[in-house]
Amino acid sequence: MEEVIVGRLDGATIPSKHPVVACNIPPWGARLQGLASGMKYPRALVGPAQHELDRFVDLLQGLGITVRRPDVLDHGHRFGTPDWSSRGFTNSCPRDSMLVIGDEIIETPMAWPCRYFETHAYRTILKDYFRRGARWTAAPRPQLTDALFDEDFRIPRPGEPMRYILTEFEPVFDAADFVRAGRDLFVTRSNVTNRMGIDWLRRHLGPGYRVHEIESRCRTPMHIDTTFVPLAPGKVLVNPEYVDVDRLPEALDSWDVLIAPEPDPIDDRLLRITSMCGKWLSMNVLVLDGHRVIAERHHTGMLRALERWGFEPIPCDLLHYAPFAGSFHCATLDVRRRGTLESYCRPPAPSGPAGAPGSAPGPPPAG
Repeated sequence: MEEVIVGRLDGATIPSKHPVVACNIPPWGARLQGLASGMKYPRALVGPAQHELDRFVDLLQGLGITVRRPDVLDHGHRFGTPDWSSRGFTNSCPRDSMLVIGDEIIETPMAWPCRYFETHAYRTILKDYFRRGARWTAAPRPQLTDALFDEDFRIPRPGEPMRYILTEFEPVFDAADFVRAGRDLFVTRSNVTNRMGIDWLRRHLGPGYRVHEIESRCRTPMHIDTTFVPLAPGKVLVNPEYVDVDRLPEALDSWDVLIAPEPDPIDDRLLRITSMCGKWLSMNVLVLDGHRVIAERHHTGMLRALERWGFEPIPCDLLHYAPFAGSFHCATLDVRRRGTLESYCRPPAPSGPAGAPGSAPGPPPAG
C-alpha cells in the first residue's frame, strides 16, 4: 500500500431515522439511533474514537504510507430531494461511498438517505486525482423513494428463506459490499446492495473483470468485510457463521480458506449498546501487503490466528470506532498499491464446444 484515504469524525451526526438504517444495525444501537436521530454524536463517544483514529493515522504515516483526509463537513444540515429530506451521517467510512478499480474511482449509489451527499467531503481529493489522470465516475444517483424499500420487510429468522429490505426499483450498492482480488471482485447481496446494483457494476466494468457473489447466511447482511476478506493471493479469511465454505465460488477452488476465530467479547457496556456493528468486527482488518495486516489490539484471538497463518499482525486500537460504523477496513480506502494487475482466481470452465460462446476468455483490457 502506498496511498490511502482515512475517514473523519468531525461533524458526525447520528443517522436520520429510516427503516433501511434500523434493519442494518444491532437492536440496542437501532433503539438509540431512533431516539437520537439527527443529533450530534456525544463527546463521550467521539473523544475515545478520535484519539484512536489519530494514533492509527500516525501508524500509517510511520509506515511510509501517504494518508489523505476528506474535508470537514457539518453533517447536521438538512438536505433533500423532491421526495424526502434527511440530515447527514459522517465521513468515518470512505470504504462505503467510493470503489477504486485500477485507475477509476466510482462514487456509489448508497441506499441510506442520510448518506446521499457523503462524497461531497471527498471532492477536493477526487478533483486532485482526476487532474492527475484518474477516471472519475458516478453511478446513477438513486431516487430513494418508498418504491425501493419493502414496506412489509422483517428480518428473517434462522432457517427462514433470505429476504432483503431493498426491492429492484433501481440500482443501489455500497462499495463495502465488494472486495477485489486482481481481476476478480467478490460481492454479497445485502440490505444496502441489490441485484440491480451488482448488475450495474458488472456491466460497467465489462469483460476485463469478473464479479462473483458470496452467499451470506447473515440475517442482516451489510458489507462483505466481516464475511469474506482476502488477505493475500490465494488466502482468504471467512466468517464461519455467515459463510458455507462448500458453497464458495468455483474460482476459489485453489485458495486456502482461513476460518476466522470466535471474536473476543467486548466488556465495555457503552460500546456494546452504541455499536453500529456486529461481533465479527474482529475481521475488519487492513491488509498492507501480502504479509502485514493491521488488526484490533483487543482481538487477541485474531492476532494469534494471523501469526499461525504466516502473517505479521500489527496491533492497533480502533475499538471505539464501532459507534461510527466500522474499524480499520471501513475507516480506509486504499487508492494506490504497488504491483501489476493480475488474475489470482481460476478461470471459468468452457461452457461449449470450441468456437462456441464461452469457449475462450475475451481479450484482456488495455493497461
